[in-house]
Amino acid sequence: MSGTTVPVVVTQSIGRRGPGAVGQPASAEAVRDNHRRAAAWPYVELDTRALREQGWRPTPVRELVLKVHQRCNLACDYCYVYTHADQSWRDRPDVMPDDVWRAVVDSLGRHVRQHALPSVRAVLHGGEPLLLGPARIGQLAADLRGAVPADCRLDIGLQTNGLLLNPAMAEVLREHRITVGVSIDGTQEDHDRHRFMPNGRGSFAGVRAALDLLRREEFRACYAGLLCTVSPDADPIATYGQLLEFEPPVIDFLLPHANWEAKPWRWSETGTPYADWLIPVFDRWYGGEGAKGTRVRLFEDVITMLIGGPGRSEQAGLSPSGVLVVESDGAIELVDALKSAYPGACATGLDIRRDELDDALADPGVVARQIGRAGLSDQCGQCPVVSVCGGGHYAHRYRAGVGFRNPTVYCRDMLTFIQYVRGRVAADVQKLAERRNDRHA
Repeated sequence: MSGTTVPVVVTQSIGRRGPGAVGQPASAEAVRDNHRRAAAWPYVELDTRALREQGWRPTPVRELVLKVHQRCNLACDYCYVYTHADQSWRDRPDVMPDDVWRAVVDSLGRHVRQHALPSVRAVLHGGEPLLLGPARIGQLAADLRGAVPADCRLDIGLQTNGLLLNPAMAEVLREHRITVGVSIDGTQEDHDRHRFMPNGRGSFAGVRAALDLLRREEFRACYAGLLCTVSPDADPIATYGQLLEFEPPVIDFLLPHANWEAKPWRWSETGTPYADWLIPVFDRWYGGEGAKGTRVRLFEDVITMLIGGPGRSEQAGLSPSGVLVVESDGAIELVDALKSAYPGACATGLDIRRDELDDALADPGVVARQIGRAGLSDQCGQCPVVSVCGGGHYAHRYRAGVGFRNPTVYCRDMLTFIQYVRGRVAADVQKLAERRNDRHA
């Protein structure tokens, strides 16, 4: 959609679940008005009907995140589910009930068949998904595989804090080919500063035990990698070194969810604390020092996009997002990082028991994340790294009233980091070219 003109009129909105009495959805009109007040872009200024008339078509769902358990056994101080603007978890069932479960399974199967998808991914999420227990997790995985046709590859992942990962649970995950991503924020001191139990005790020891289990030969195939939230108060090299000790196949570095109304810690008008943290880690990784075969997704994605390839990350790039979430009460929602923006920012007003996944693809919040440069601010459109940054994470662009057509609140950090990576890669390409010329001289 690069170069597409975005029609600016009041769009026909889908009714959305939003703020209201406990356990009661607000009316479609009330929720629509709430979203228009909170986010003119895309809920007022984006005309999805006109886009379709121009020939645009949505990208099908490629990843479905299932909130199988709404509660958590940790009390992390930065959690976007429990400590940020949207507190809808309080009104939802702890565990995904059977009728929602069945509807999810059936809907995913229909969606795959309708779009003849060659692959799709389901992610068990929470809260803490391991609270669902091994038997239920195994049954859900079996049901999902049974619903997807044989010619579609179904990848099932699970994102966990690791504390409930024991040999019995690991056996179930291995049996059902479920890969596991574990959240850990570096050294014990740094991790326990932010990721602690409700009683205040740190969780590092329990996470370390889980990772030792995943590193065993019989469970290694289940080990998807590590998710680490970047913290400027942690030493970047010590953090990277600690993560490498756990021999992960992949590391995902995540910028903390923040926006123009709730700015990141240590944010300033002129500073780049997050780029300053990422750059020394990139240098270690890029130089191969102690990497032990571990990939770093953000770094790989930035390099790939710098040479013209597609992005795969929510944090950067212009590739259309194909992610939807099903909450434990059956609500079909947008990516859950939007809970950090304002109450109800994820909502579509759709329910998996009565609506199709395709219905959510008409939501302006989905469309805005699938139209590439046409969904970005003028400032982003003029940026020299726009094809790589892509405006940054959608949730990080929010500004009250204006909505999501802004640069990311991490704009300076993204620009600084991407330009640094570009410089290092360009210098290496130049050296290779000079060596080649010398050989042929």
